[in-house]
Amino acid sequence: MALGPPAWKEARQTLQRILSADEAVLRDNADLRAKAFVAQSSAIMHLPVKIGDYTDFYSSVFHATNVGIMFRGKENALMPNWKHLPVGYHGRASSVVVSGTPIRRPCGQTRTDDSQSPVFGPCKLMDFELEMAFFTGPGNKLGEPIPISKAQDHIFGMVVVNDWSARDIQKWEYVPLGPFLGKNLGTTISPWVVTMEALAPFIVTNHTQDPKPLPYLQHEDNFNFDINLTAAISAEGTNGPAVVSRTNFKYMYWTMKQQLAHHSVTGCNMQPGDLLASGTISGPTDDSLGCMLELCWKGTREVDLGNGIKRKFLKDGDEVILTGYCQGDGYRVGFGSCTGKLLPAVNPYQ
Repeated sequence: MALGPPAWKEARQTLQRILSADEAVLRDNADLRAKAFVAQSSAIMHLPVKIGDYTDFYSSVFHATNVGIMFRGKENALMPNWKHLPVGYHGRASSVVVSGTPIRRPCGQTRTDDSQSPVFGPCKLMDFELEMAFFTGPGNKLGEPIPISKAQDHIFGMVVVNDWSARDIQKWEYVPLGPFLGKNLGTTISPWVVTMEALAPFIVTNHTQDPKPLPYLQHEDNFNFDINLTAAISAEGTNGPAVVSRTNFKYMYWTMKQQLAHHSVTGCNMQPGDLLASGTISGPTDDSLGCMLELCWKGTREVDLGNGIKRKFLKDGDEVILTGYCQGDGYRVGFGSCTGKLLPAVNPYQ
């Protein structure tokens, strides 16, 4: 990642060549194949990168609008800064885990009644967030921003993300500095990193931005991507995973180039392997909402998982399965799955 686009391109071309049916180096050498390959059924996946820093953005206009309507009403759905800059916050890099890692329901402070004092205990409104993220390649020196015209040279590739969210803990703590314990309990990523070169055939038009952002955030080239995303929940009593959301990365308002340019405009020094997430990705329809908070609309409706099983928020034992793929003319690019099972809380103070 640190070597930059020329090395990325060379590595990809080399792999494509030696894996080609027309290339004899592996095709005709059984001993070398045995050393080079591991059966997928025997493979244990790990984090692809030792992540230095993790930043989560809030870049889906549909998600931000929906959440704003729930808590502030239609007239004040988006905060005044939202369409002027990619809103984001620093997450906990050490709690980013690979797909398949169980996540434990957290304990923390909550306050359900505004007239009462807060209490400490297990989260009652546990949620998933369907996101994507990109890994940075070459870094920048402290004090030297990455200009948006060169941002693509610092974006290596993408993964699917579940940024687990404890909604009731988050609601009590987030004013005035934003999420903290409601988010640091765990973030799950898919193990496969799909490079931007592999995603190039799926570039689509950028989301229309009104008002026009400041010059340091402007770029004329398209850097949005048609990536199909699904969220499913597997729960006890259901006949396998039930798909609860079908959305698409193309609904993002702010592009990855804008996110990186904004993050580094202060001179913040990005490092190879830093992870920058999109925030929850929601679309314009009820079946394209990227989290339970939206799907149940703040607890006012239920999500049907089949066999009479319904959810507003996640229950212990539920497994969330997120997937992403691009479909081309006769071929498909897959991100693999991003899965995690919710374990019961452990309260050390009981």
